[in-house]
Amino acid sequence: MRADTPLKAIACFDAVMRTGSATLAAEVLFVTPGAVGQQLRKLEQWLGIPLFVRSVRKLQPTDEALRYWQQVRPALEQIDEASASVQGRGARQVSLSMPPAFANTWFARRMADLTHALPDLQLRINAAEEAVDVVNGPYDLAVRHFDGKTDTLHASLLLRDEVSVFCSPQYRDGLPLRAVEDVQRATLLHITSHANWSRWLADAGVESNGKKSGLRFDQSELAIDAARRGQGLVLTSPWLLEDDLQQGRLVQVFAQPLRTGKGYYLVHAWEKTLSPGAQQLHEWIVSMSEQCVT
Repeated sequence: MRADTPLKAIACFDAVMRTGSATLAAEVLFVTPGAVGQQLRKLEQWLGIPLFVRSVRKLQPTDEALRYWQQVRPALEQIDEASASVQGRGARQVSLSMPPAFANTWFARRMADLTHALPDLQLRINAAEEAVDVVNGPYDLAVRHFDGKTDTLHASLLLRDEVSVFCSPQYRDGLPLRAVEDVQRATLLHITSHANWSRWLADAGVESNGKKSGLRFDQSELAIDAARRGQGLVLTSPWLLEDDLQQGRLVQVFAQPLRTGKGYYLVHAWEKTLSPGAQQLHEWIVSMSEQCVT
């Protein structure tokens, strides 16, 4: 190996190629996106070629970048496997990705049980709205909200997604909300990635009054927090509201649920053999989900 080989820059390049973005690569490497960008430019200068076509929000790898990654990736994996074997950490370190709302509610509520059940587990958690690449990426396991149909992943159903309408007790009593038709006077809190309001209204037999008011959020967490603060009605899964419902911050308003056809699934790549630690975590998460539905 040449003395001037920029190994740190190559590692950043590999992380970007695996995750698809400098932001996600920075989370994996525990650095800032700016530091990742600096290393990418350093590698491009060292190689003498551009590796990415840069736009405002996206890095598009060039053909040269794809060919280079195919050549260096096996060597990087071999280095990591050798290091893990020497350090004895390969069986204990596990990387898990989850949607932020799921990570901060359902999973966080059960973290104490996890640390008690698997005290030696070295867990790295990534909370991302977009589905991460568990086939080529650095993640052992991921929780995904989808219909469970996949040709490349092993998917274990954790929780079926059956959404209902929730709000704060103060908002419910202030309108007031007594019958389903009263929803026409309420502010609807929309989640852009889970557009279920039109289906719920149709199933509940509520006719549109032409009113298009409402608030729209890119993340479930933001819509749920707005509901806590008495800003409207949120249509979401009760699995994301366990603490709020138990402590009375939110209440279910109407009895009509909506089955979305999706669910929360625990996935991992078919061709990857789970490490002992990842297998233990998989079994623990599945066990916790089974307690919710029994």
